[in-house]
This record gives sequence, structure tokens and C-alpha cells, in this order.
Amino acid sequence: MSQHSSPADLYVVATPIGNLADMSYRAVEVLSSVDLVAAEDTRHTRVLFEHYGITTPLIALHEHNENTVAPQLLHRLLEGKSLALVADAGTPLLSDPGYRMLNLAISAHITVRAIPGASAVTAALSVAGLATDRFAFEGFLPSKQLARIACLHSLRGEQRTLVFFESSHRVVASIGDMALVFGEQRAAAVCRELTKRFETVLRAGLGSLHQTIAHDADQQKGEFVIVVAGAKPDQSAAMAKALEMGHALQEFLSLSQASRVAARLCAVDRRELYQKLSGGE
Repeated sequence: MSQHSSPADLYVVATPIGNLADMSYRAVEVLSSVDLVAAEDTRHTRVLFEHYGITTPLIALHEHNENTVAPQLLHRLLEGKSLALVADAGTPLLSDPGYRMLNLAISAHITVRAIPGASAVTAALSVAGLATDRFAFEGFLPSKQLARIACLHSLRGEQRTLVFFESSHRVVASIGDMALVFGEQRAAAVCRELTKRFETVLRAGLGSLHQTIAHDADQQKGEFVIVVAGAKPDQSAAMAKALEMGHALQEFLSLSQASRVAARLCAVDRRELYQKLSGGE
């Protein structure tokens, strides 16, 4: 530990998101020097420890036991013991447990030190090919479709680049819902298994990405970060104009024809406009 560190500090330590070689020298030093490491899954962290020869004792701290374990760990900190917090992968507290532990330490005036390193969020943004000057991290979407669609609707007008985590068994459904709500042409990148052997990054419109992944079982395996372009500033105004035109055209054309013509003239997504004209919202 550095000469400015207190024995009772709490260290929030980033670990690799896949490739063990992405571990920083400082992270190895800190994890080797503290008295105890709180890990989301001790079995997972033990693999990392064995790779780097770290012998520090481990204790499990996860969503099911944090309410009871966190106060015990705070007691150790107050006794002068040093503690490190790690997640299964990447930077802790980004859709990982540890929030209660961190805030107990802050409330007790324990010094909290960040040991930066790998993060799936920034790794995906760096290769997505979308704007990175402003972005919003949304974590995991709801597992139930109605709740997921409601969440996506609340983000439809967000102009910042959006970043989501997703699991293998929901990735097809989630991208399909994104295409429905944001529009099939909205640019996106699906980053799979970042830093690992079968890493892939697919870049296209949401509709095309949904079709590609739905028809390729290999692209449905692993861990996913989905990066979606933000809404264009004039998208709401364009859609409002298209809705007005579509309603007027229905006096002369079918719903399908009216939505197609209005969508083309106003440069909006036809399926989204069709859904709105048919009362889908």
C-alpha cells in the first residue's frame, strides 16, 4: 500500500472483465497487502488470486448477504483492519453489490480509495463507434417485457449514448424491444465477451442487429454490453409532424400506406409511426 494509506482504508478494486492480463500492478499490490478481501463470488475471485499468487483471506459479500455482512466488515475497519472490495469482473458497484458496504464506510468516516482498472462500460464505448462525449449507463433492463418496454419508452428521447448490460438468455428479446421502441434504424453496437477469446462487436441499426443475433446461436452466448446511439435532437418534432400527416392521410389511404408515406416524408421510423397511428401507445 502507498505511504499515504491508512491501515483501515477501504479499497474499491477493479479486476479484469475477462482477460486476466488486464489486472493492474497496483491492484495486485493492494489485494496482496490488505487484511481481507470482500468478493461477490469467492470461487470466481480465487481463480484470479491463484493466477497472481495472492493469499489474502476472502469473504463473500453479495446481494443476498450484504445487509448482514456489511456491518461486520465495518466493525473490522473500525478496529483498524484494511479491506478491499471486488466484484466478479470489472469495476465494483456498476450493477454489482457493495453499495451498502461503501456507504457504511463513508458514514463512519473511513477513507475509501479507488483502484481503477477494467470496466465493461468504458471498454464497450471505446469500440462501439458511437458518440462518447455524453453517455448514460442504464445497467440491466427489467426481465419482464412490459416493464422493459416501459423503461425503454422513458429513454426514447434521451440524446446521450445509452449503455446497457444484458445476459445471454434475454439479449434477443431486449434488442428486439429496443428496435420496437427506438426504431429499427437507430445505430447501435452489441459488444459480446469483451477481452475474451470469442469477443465480437456488431455494429448496425437495431433492426438489423436483432435479425443477425436472433439467427445466430453463437452470437447469443456470453456476456453483453449494448451501446445505443442517443435520439436526434429533432426526432420528437419530426415524429409529431409525421403523426399529424399520417392521421390526415388516413382519410385517403390505408393505415399501412399512410404510415409508409408519412414516415418517408418526415424521415422517421415507419414501424414506430405505424404503432403510434394504430394506438399502440
